[in-house]
Amino acid sequence: MDTADQFRVAVMAQAQAPVFHEPLKSASMAGHLGKWTSALTGCVVAACREIGLRASAKGYECELLPVRRSEYLALDVMAFPEGDKRWLFPSAVMELENSQELDKIAYALWKVLSVRAGLRILFCYRRDASAAPALIQHMRHEVIDAMSLHGRLSLEGQTFVVVGSRNDADTFPFGFFKWWELNTHTGRFELF
Repeated sequence: MDTADQFRVAVMAQAQAPVFHEPLKSASMAGHLGKWTSALTGCVVAACREIGLRASAKGYECELLPVRRSEYLALDVMAFPEGDKRWLFPSAVMELENSQELDKIAYALWKVLSVRAGLRILFCYRRDASAAPALIQHMRHEVIDAMSLHGRLSLEGQTFVVVGSRNDADTFPFGFFKWWELNTHTGRFELF
């Protein structure tokens, strides 16, 4: 199983853990996006830990690099492998965008695409899951189509847009998160 698969499984497992399940579910159902981001940050950091990465995020300072921070490069989450070098490069970078504004969500995708990492993920939220395909199409048109073919094909690693939404509360977290992976050859996001 590759890092993306491991991470996705870990996120889903953490979203079911008592410490994250109810806060994340309640915030999702109520549309309280600040609380959603806070709960999701903890869930994502715990998922990174579960797959052997050390993450920095708001409220989670990283001690691996010579300069200790909770956020590096103004990215919400940056995850590093263990290593003996002082300046490690991230294995994963993530943005957790709770804005409903399309340009802010596009900016968050642009940010993660601008960083060299094996795994780039944008988490965002739509009240209704049926709005996800239009959001994904907008991200493709606005951000991916702005890249040259060479630039897109030279992207290393994997890029995902994960859309959280209010779906059937009885099945939380299943059905709440839809994972869309960027196919660098076609420039399209495909449901994962």
